[in-house]
Amino acid sequence: MARYFSKLNYDGSEFCGWQIQPHSPSVQEELNKALSTLLREKISVVGCGRTDTGVHAKNFVLHFDCKEISMPLDKLTYKLNGILGNNISIHEIFRVKDDSHARFDAQSREYKYYIDLKKDPFTHKYAYHPNFIPDIKLMNKACRILFEYIDFTSFSKLHTDAKTNNCIIYDAHWQDHGEQYVFTICADRFLRNMVRAIVGTMLDVGRRRISLDEFRDIIEKKDRCKAGVSVPGKALFLNNIEYDFEKLIYEEN
Repeated sequence: MARYFSKLNYDGSEFCGWQIQPHSPSVQEELNKALSTLLREKISVVGCGRTDTGVHAKNFVLHFDCKEISMPLDKLTYKLNGILGNNISIHEIFRVKDDSHARFDAQSREYKYYIDLKKDPFTHKYAYHPNFIPDIKLMNKACRILFEYIDFTSFSKLHTDAKTNNCIIYDAHWQDHGEQYVFTICADRFLRNMVRAIVGTMLDVGRRRISLDEFRDIIEKKDRCKAGVSVPGKALFLNNIEYDFEKLIYEEN
C-alpha cells in the first residue's frame, strides 16, 4: 500500500460539512466515491480537519491509502476533477511517506471570515452582511487579548470529543478592504465552531455591546453560554494549512 496527499478547494454551500454524515451530502463522501471509482478499490480519505455545514476551504489537504498508482498523478488529478461536481476542485496529488498524516502532521491552520459592510449581490453567498458597521479598531484590540490565553472553552461547541480545549493562536487580526472587513486567524488547532464564535463575540465588541474587559472575562469564564452567537458558516474559509513537506514527501530508493 502507498499513501498520497491531495490539495483541494471546495465550496461548502451544498454540503453538511467535511465529515460523512448519515442522509446528508459531505465533501468526504464525494471524494471517497470519486477516488474509489477511478482507482477501482475502496478508498477512505482522511482530512486535515473538519469544517462545519456551509463552510468553505482553500488549500485543504487530505491523505488516502491505496495500491501504488501506476498512472501519472497529474492525469489522475485531471480525471478526478472530471467526475467531481463543480463545488470541489483538486489541485494536485502526490506521494508521501507511509506514516505521513494530513491531520496530525499539520503545523498550523489559517481561517478567514468575510464581513460585507454593504449589501453586495456578487459576494453575499460568501460573506456575512450585518445590519451595522462594527468598530474595527476595537475588534483588533480584542484580537490582541486572544494571544494571552490558550484555553478557548468559551468559543467551543458543547459536548465535543476533544480531549483538550487548548489552542495556541499565532495570528489574529482584522483588515479593512473598503466595503469589506476580513478577519484572519491562525493557530496550531481549532475547536469546533471556534472561529465563528470568536467572530460573533468580536462583533459584539465592535458594536459596543460588550467592552474589552468583558471580552477578556468571557474567555476566562470558560463557558460557551457567556460568548456571543456564532456567525453564519457561509462566510468562513479554511484558507491554508502549513506542513514541513520536506519531512513528508516520499523519496524513491
